[in-house]
Parts: sequence; C-alpha cells; structure tokens
Amino acid sequence: MRMVKSKEEIDIIKEGAKICEVGGAAVLEACEEGVREYEVAQHATNVLVREVAKRFPNIELQDTWAWFQTGINTDGAHNPPTSRQLQRGDIISMNVFPMICGYYTALERTLFMGDVTSDRHLQLWEINCEVHRKGLELVKPGVRCCDVVKELDAIYDVYGVRKYRTIGYGHSIGILSHYYGREADLEFRSDIETVLEPGMVVSMEPMLVIPEGTAGAGGYREHDMLVLTEEGNENLTEFPYGPEHNIIKK
Repeated sequence: MRMVKSKEEIDIIKEGAKICEVGGAAVLEACEEGVREYEVAQHATNVLVREVAKRFPNIELQDTWAWFQTGINTDGAHNPPTSRQLQRGDIISMNVFPMICGYYTALERTLFMGDVTSDRHLQLWEINCEVHRKGLELVKPGVRCCDVVKELDAIYDVYGVRKYRTIGYGHSIGILSHYYGREADLEFRSDIETVLEPGMVVSMEPMLVIPEGTAGAGGYREHDMLVLTEEGNENLTEFPYGPEHNIIKK
C-alpha cells in the first residue's frame, strides 16, 4: 500500500525536493580547501533544519541531516563525515536528507574540488552520468524494476566497470524508519520484479566505487527523485550533475 503515494504524500515529497536544493547550495557555500568534512556537513544540516522549520512551522524537527565525504572516504555510499580536510583535486560525495513528517527526500551528487584529479577520474564520472541519464529515461509505467537494472548494467559492461557497481540503482522515496527501512519491493535490483505504475516515487542513483590504489579511485554517485506519471515520470530534482556543473572553482 505504501508504494503508491497519495497526492498529499507527493506534495510533501515535492517540498522536500525543494529543501534538498537549499541544502545542496549550502554544501557548495561551505566548500573551501582546508575545511573539514564534518564542518561542511554541520553547516548544511543547520540550513536544512531551518528550511524545514520555515516551510512546516508546526511539525517535529527530527532526523534531517547531511553527509559529506571526500577522497578515500567516498568509498561507501553513506560513510560518516570525518575530520579530514578538503584538498584541491578531491573527489567529493554530497548527501542531503530533509525529513518531513517521517517522509525523507534526498539529493546526492559527485563533486570535485578545484580540478578533476585525472583523465580517468573524469572518464569514470562521465560513465556514471551516462548511466544516470539512461536511468532517468527508463523509469516509466509498465517497466519492471529488474529490467531497468538489466539495461543499465549493459552500459557499465561496455566500459568494463560493472564490477565496481556497489548498490542497486535506486529505491522508493517516502516514509523512512530506522527500524523498518522502506519499501523493499520497490528497489532497482535484479531480483525485484515489481512493475512501475503511476503514483510511485523512486530514486535513480547509480554508483561506482573504484578502490584506493586504482586509477580513478573514489566513489561516484548521482541521485534524482522521480514521480511516476501516466506518461513517464516527473523529475523533482533540479540540482545539476556532471563535470560541466560540479567542479567547485574557489
């Protein structure tokens, strides 16, 4: 029952998507060489909480947070922030998560500080963005989750990097609990045969993790939120992705 959202639920999720954009801007604002990961995360979290409070003045403020990882710390989808200092050339994972009435939304992006470290880093980033773009096209009513996975895996196979894919390609967006998680039957994994239908809300979030000591080392991840419509999907995420937009020049 939770996989198909009501209009009221979708309205909350859309507000969450707008708050994500504010959080993403806060991350960019705080990024400076020498700043520590936890300092960026704390700044973004404070901005997110204030924005939730402004838009929803009479609700509980709980479980809104931001994560920010750099360099080797990007090797996990959601590693805790550390005291590592941001350095020029670092690969960065940005993650912001507003929580409204128990409904969680998210914005996740790959960034680089100052410069992209190497040609291989740039190539891997562009490969992951290619998969992300294709995933956004594939999400539509009548398509099975496992069939989306099959098509996206095929792109990674062309470049010989599927062995570096570490998670599924996305999941449901909506109620999140630390105790029972989210809707397991709406995950973009090869074992999930759920057929997409209007009213479902999902993420598209391909990720590659290249091991330390390997050319292009680091974690690459993009994350958009999509509402299934009668014709296809409505992308709620406006924050740009890819090398054209997310190399931080300061």
